[in-house]
Amino acid sequence: MREELVLRLAAKMMAPFILVFGLYVHFHGDYSPGGGFQAGVILAAAFVMLSLVFGLDAVQRALPLWFVRSCAALGVLVYAGVGFAAMALGANFLGYDALASDPEKGQHLGILLVEAGVVITVFGVMTTAFYVFADRGRRKS
Repeated sequence: MREELVLRLAAKMMAPFILVFGLYVHFHGDYSPGGGFQAGVILAAAFVMLSLVFGLDAVQRALPLWFVRSCAALGVLVYAGVGFAAMALGANFLGYDALASDPEKGQHLGILLVEAGVVITVFGVMTTAFYVFADRGRRKS
């Protein structure tokens, strides 16, 4: 697709808007449809689009496989860390009330952190899955 100038330009122009929309879905998931899973898929879709237009190698230079795999693990650690922090503060696992002096603020903080863990994990897993499937058959082991 190196000679498809219009397609390459359109992809470069659309990618930032897709990424911002993914962040919008994440941060407004408390108040409207959406949340961590949907935002993670949208963020991954931006990189899938770029790799379809510019090639897998170009995108993997900017977003290497080790990084997206680390995102998958980091998101799980964030999610579990919120639960264990609540337990350390005397509440149940994911008992958000204990995360702040005001239970309402604790709920909001807990949900925000858990959803951040979900978006990071889903982004990492979806991008890793695409990388693995897209790279299948291209390289000899």
